[in-house]
Amino acid sequence: MSLQAQALEWGHGAKTFEVFLEPTCPFSVKAFNKLDALLAKVGEENVTVKIRLQSQPWHMFSGVIVRCILAASTLPDGKAKAKKVMQAVADNREEFEFTDHCSGPNMQATPQEIVERIERYSGVKVSEAFAVPELQTVIKWHCKYARQNGIHVSPTFMVNGLVQPDLGSGDDISVWAERILA
Repeated sequence: MSLQAQALEWGHGAKTFEVFLEPTCPFSVKAFNKLDALLAKVGEENVTVKIRLQSQPWHMFSGVIVRCILAASTLPDGKAKAKKVMQAVADNREEFEFTDHCSGPNMQATPQEIVERIERYSGVKVSEAFAVPELQTVIKWHCKYARQNGIHVSPTFMVNGLVQPDLGSGDDISVWAERILA
């Protein structure tokens, strides 16, 4: 099976707003949930919003979940399916995270159970694409891209290729919009 991942990009404007997200991080979830409103405010013709996945080892199932999202991106209508998987994880974050990053009911969960939960919550069947070894090329691209840009935590924001250390998930989208359009 040959995989072709769709870029996690929305809009088609000359300005770029890249968001590095770890899917189970509460701050990343907060940022992710603002992206549609940001795109509506700034306008699809003015900005391209790009999601970059930033797997983090203290979020114990991070690698499995990132792989599921990117597996979804290889399916027909992959960009929409990947977003649907991200939304399912965001909406059910406690089902994918550990208490204090080290304990709780997910200590008994297996990676297979996490994949099954994602499929159940999102309605997107990712198992087959998840199991394709070549998917790691896409995962490694996200990881390398973040490292090349000096990004180590999520969420991190870049505007037109420059990291914006003073932007955060708690900012109103008007703050993000102003920075993008500046």
